[in-house]
Amino acid sequence: MKWEGHEQSRNIEDRRGAGGGMGVPRIGGRGIGLGTIVIALLAGWIFGINPLTVLGLLSGGAPTEVLQAPQRTPAGQPGAAPRDAPAQFVSTVLRDTERVWGQMFKASGAQYREPTLVLFQDVTRSACGLGQEAMGPFYCPSDAKVYLDLSFFETLSRRMGAPGDFAQAYVVAHEVGHHVQNLLGITGRVDAMRGRISQVEMNKLSVRVELQADCFAGVWAHHSQKGKGWLEAGDLQEAMNAAAQIGDDTLQKNSQGRIVPESFTHGSAEQRMSWFKRGLDSGNPNQCDTGIPPAR
Repeated sequence: MKWEGHEQSRNIEDRRGAGGGMGVPRIGGRGIGLGTIVIALLAGWIFGINPLTVLGLLSGGAPTEVLQAPQRTPAGQPGAAPRDAPAQFVSTVLRDTERVWGQMFKASGAQYREPTLVLFQDVTRSACGLGQEAMGPFYCPSDAKVYLDLSFFETLSRRMGAPGDFAQAYVVAHEVGHHVQNLLGITGRVDAMRGRISQVEMNKLSVRVELQADCFAGVWAHHSQKGKGWLEAGDLQEAMNAAAQIGDDTLQKNSQGRIVPESFTHGSAEQRMSWFKRGLDSGNPNQCDTGIPPAR
């Protein structure tokens, strides 16, 4: 992926080395102990569930999705582009998602509100609770921010078998896809159904949400390549492989040796690849209807 020299986003909040604040997070008005956090992290690795979701369930609140020394801007103040190459890369990818989605929203008569990407190390606070590196990247709709510990990319490459810069770009684009869902009101519709349907049905709905974010990532990739032509041989295969390696069935088989479909929250490897390719081939977000119920 020929990303060097392209414009970078200024919506980067670099908290690395600034200390994210340990302490005990509070979700749904209740304190969460360290034992609960451990349970959440284990559930995340075994079942592929975002630990923030587990923390919300265990606390009785509403669960929520969706290298070198860095040059930091003050915490909470997005600004100058970082100087280290890994952060510059994600900043460049973020900027291109801003360009693509900004154009598509404008074409539909709407305005795209750009998300902030928070870079952190080990642990940080979000409006959705405590974020940790073990959770992987996540989007918090409450503050419209994507949270990313760059060490996740090492995990993605070495432990999950999904190396490559475009695999990393896919991860960023997927989380931005959740931001698009938030702007479109999809996130709110799904959250409104929590507690009204069974956990099994909620898991199925979560899969639909995640697959749509995969499709939106594919839509970005379609327009990104069309606008910049920066993809190289093998890049698309890197993204497809990443989608497969983080499928619920792949994660469960690798972690526990068996697959439990009723516990899926993100979709199977085949589903994730299929919906990413659907967005990639069409470039049309209207083709990303995964069957999320409309507002009532």
